[in-house]
Amino acid sequence: MDAQRLLLTVAFRHIVRAPNAEAGVERVAALARKPLSISAFHDAVAACLRDGLIRDPIRLPEGALQCHWHLELTPKGVAEARAIA
Repeated sequence: MDAQRLLLTVAFRHIVRAPNAEAGVERVAALARKPLSISAFHDAVAACLRDGLIRDPIRLPEGALQCHWHLELTPKGVAEARAIA
């Protein structure tokens, strides 16, 4: 399974939040139970953002002192993930 499909599948089945992108890679790989390189992960995130499948993963909630990383599908991403599953 390529990294983009893996990312969509994990995002469809799990809520993924992490303090930063590196921890996000580790969390996605652990949930998928598959190895995932940082470069493949970053490429998949960029492709999913470009294609409108995920929302911007860097969030700064109101009142927060620092950003965190959050993987969330758009409606288009949900439809794509359903087609994969």
